[in-house]
Amino acid sequence: MRLSIIAIGRLKDGPERELYQRYAKRIDEAGRGVALGPLALTEFPEARQSSAKQRQADEAQRLIGAADGADLMVALDERGKTFGSEAFARWLGAQRDEGRRTIAFLIGGADGHGEAVSAQASLKMSLGPMTLPHGLARIVLAEQLYRAATILAGHPYHRA
Repeated sequence: MRLSIIAIGRLKDGPERELYQRYAKRIDEAGRGVALGPLALTEFPEARQSSAKQRQADEAQRLIGAADGADLMVALDERGKTFGSEAFARWLGAQRDEGRRTIAFLIGGADGHGEAVSAQASLKMSLGPMTLPHGLARIVLAEQLYRAATILAGHPYHRA
């Protein structure tokens, strides 16, 4: 099952991008045996409209357009469902086992997701109650996807 992170905002070159790429590479390697991956990243610049609603609508359109063809859209949202790592791995494995070929994880801009993303997302998921910078959210999500792959593979990376 292919995994995709589609985000508003771009990771700058340097430590954040390097850390993200490290986990993306690990997912590609560890996920092969459990039919997860590769992990793709699509980034869009932040919208420049004057109002938050207009920015949300513009960003939502771009996120949904990039996720076109995904079997499942997951919107990262601070009010969404939270998972422990093992529960997230089970959920991801269940999606794979149900025949889903692609899951797109959508990360909105500073104003949050537009109504169109909220309406089309199959799941709203939270990485926790704290607000994270968008670059860091990408890294945390990539690490959790890698962790899920190792849990499903029975690899000792996750020691809970």
